[in-house]
Amino acid sequence: MKVTVKDSQTLETIKLNQLRNYLQTHGWHEDQPFLDNATLWHKPTADAEEFEILLPKRENLGDYAARIREAIQTLENAENRPQIEILSELLTRIPNTTIQGIVMQIHNTPNPKKLSGEITLLGLVVAKLRKIQTSLADKDYILAIKAYQERLPILCSGDLIKDNNAFILQNPHNLTLDELW
Repeated sequence: MKVTVKDSQTLETIKLNQLRNYLQTHGWHEDQPFLDNATLWHKPTADAEEFEILLPKRENLGDYAARIREAIQTLENAENRPQIEILSELLTRIPNTTIQGIVMQIHNTPNPKKLSGEITLLGLVVAKLRKIQTSLADKDYILAIKAYQERLPILCSGDLIKDNNAFILQNPHNLTLDELW
């Protein structure tokens, strides 16, 4: 099954520098400006064909998500890889998302005034199981301990950040046991 990425909100979270670095490290070269708002990038193939990407110069353009979607589609063809794999390498931030996962580890943070600690979840991020770190306090931390002890899946919302291939769920909230399990 071929997955096509169409969610504009997700595509808009891809940072221009991240995509530019990706292109450079995967054999693409910046060719020439296109009008005032974009540059053309090219990658030759072994059979004298050439792929082309129109890369915006700014993230605040009205058609930014559409250009990123086109770039990912071109990368899919050039690399013969699914879009979802490419997207997982490009995403650095997914704001206000809900993660479903299993609590794999509980880390106590010594604080005599507040019940809190860090946990490691195993959850789906862009169709792959990933370890996700987050800090919880009070009733959310207690619920995470229960989920860990009883091996119950949880749902937790927050801002997912990718930092050097590590995932961190910032501003966690609405932690609940996943009762559909």
